[in-house]
Amino acid sequence: MSLSGAFLHIVKTEMLNEGLIGARIEKIHQPSREEIVLSLHTKSGNKKLLLSANPASARVCLTSRTPENPPVPPMFCQLLRKRLGNGRLVEIAQDGFERIVFFKFHCRNEIGDEEIIILSVEIMGRSNNIILLIEKNGELRVIDALKRIADDVSAGRRVLPGLVYELPLRETRLSLLNFTKPELMNTLKNREHERLDKALIKIFEGICPLFAREAVFHAAGQIDIQIVDLTVDSTESLYNYLENVQNAFKPTMLIDSGKKPYDFTFVDIKQYGELMTVKPFESANALLDSFYAERANNDRLKQRSGAVLKTLKNSYERVLRKIDARKSDLAACAGREKFRKWGDLISANIHNMEKGMDSLVTQDFETGEEARIPLDSKLTPAKNAQKYYAEYKKLQTAEKTLTKLIKDSEDELIYLDSVLEAAERASGDSELLEIKRELIESGYIKSVGLKKGAKQEKPSEPLKFISSDNVNVLVGRNNRQNDLLTFKTAKPREIWLHTKDIAGSHVIVRSENPSEKTLEEAAQLAAWFSKARGSSRVPVDYTEARFVKKPHGAKPGMVIFTNNKTLYVTPSEEVYNKLEEK
Repeated sequence: MSLSGAFLHIVKTEMLNEGLIGARIEKIHQPSREEIVLSLHTKSGNKKLLLSANPASARVCLTSRTPENPPVPPMFCQLLRKRLGNGRLVEIAQDGFERIVFFKFHCRNEIGDEEIIILSVEIMGRSNNIILLIEKNGELRVIDALKRIADDVSAGRRVLPGLVYELPLRETRLSLLNFTKPELMNTLKNREHERLDKALIKIFEGICPLFAREAVFHAAGQIDIQIVDLTVDSTESLYNYLENVQNAFKPTMLIDSGKKPYDFTFVDIKQYGELMTVKPFESANALLDSFYAERANNDRLKQRSGAVLKTLKNSYERVLRKIDARKSDLAACAGREKFRKWGDLISANIHNMEKGMDSLVTQDFETGEEARIPLDSKLTPAKNAQKYYAEYKKLQTAEKTLTKLIKDSEDELIYLDSVLEAAERASGDSELLEIKRELIESGYIKSVGLKKGAKQEKPSEPLKFISSDNVNVLVGRNNRQNDLLTFKTAKPREIWLHTKDIAGSHVIVRSENPSEKTLEEAAQLAAWFSKARGSSRVPVDYTEARFVKKPHGAKPGMVIFTNNKTLYVTPSEEVYNKLEEK
């Protein structure tokens, strides 16, 4: 699934054809720890160049997407702005099918002198890197790198500021662009006991396993075949396929049965038959942008939401432990009636008792059975009765207090569940920041990193949808928005929806008398934006907004409601995509 050198060659060629040479840098952003986005002004308009060193989604491609950026640019981003700002792209180079691309810029330093600055993007698995270089007197030196590599990481190749830049060690392999038939035959003969697809990966530079299997499938009609088992015809077919592949470049993505991107390469794929959906793309850049977009966004948000999710889960578990402990204490209160009865029995028999007795044996007036009541011999009978009455009252008071505390803790669990659900489906930094501020205001985390009086980002907007009957439907992204939608935006007789006893978003139908179709679609959205997204027949309560109230002192997003009815729906991504406002 990783980006191959051959595919990277196509990406680079498309960039040259797109007119990137001569483009000037307008903006530089670093949306995540391992991604850089360069905004370039070309003769044909503005283009965005994405460079990623993320092990799960390393790539170089033009992108049409605009990822959210952190409020404060990281240090490497600031360095790029200083050294590359307003630079002009003069060359894009790749050594054969190596997975290294060089972007050469003509820039001016602080005193106005021209200098040649190069961005080297190395896509090499765990050693992925983006390195800023300066060219002087025919020599490349490292200015800095996204990932500095010292002796403790790699003794063979260091990447540190000031050092001479050295290319990684490279194996000698055949190139798809200029190999000969004798070269292929001789190399195959030397590996005749190897499996053919695995051997091709070792023989040719920059090809991926998917392409190697496809070449074998084209030649032999199957994938699992040894080189020694190749026939003359299949060997000839293999050579012809490999020789002509550069004239048949066709960026192709495979979609699995779950409709998720599975893999990609630069030729049409036949080996999977009907098990996979083959989706061709007009350009390799567009394919990469589509294939990695969702994964990269999820990785970026996972990085930034990690601390928030950890805090929420720790708080959730702490409250659970608190509830368990209080329920144990509450169970102990159930025996309080025994102490009241003992006090009554002592009082009823006090005329037959004297100080110094260690027990009282009498008849239980409720059951008629004999009862033995332990006594404190140091206390008078009256004091023993008072002691048991006091114990009874203490447990009675404890029961009331514990019942309330347990209810408060259960309400807190519901609240934490709602915040956790919102944090897990947050689609941008602004949403995560709003959730973080909510947790600060609720006292779950300290306001570290959010300076008092600092400029706040513009709040995110609720999600907007349009029903099949052309009615607007609004969905809150988090508890802050849920409160605003329900108590500020919604008119009294507009319809409010929420999953029944399940954490999720508040949904508002901007109509006082929506059709059954609109109501069902809104309920499906309520189920989609909840913890029940993957379930079927999800119960969704709905009522007019005027019947939704916020209890005094309730946490954000927590409400009570009356006059409600319930719909049962199955959340559907198809409905979500259909109704989403474009």
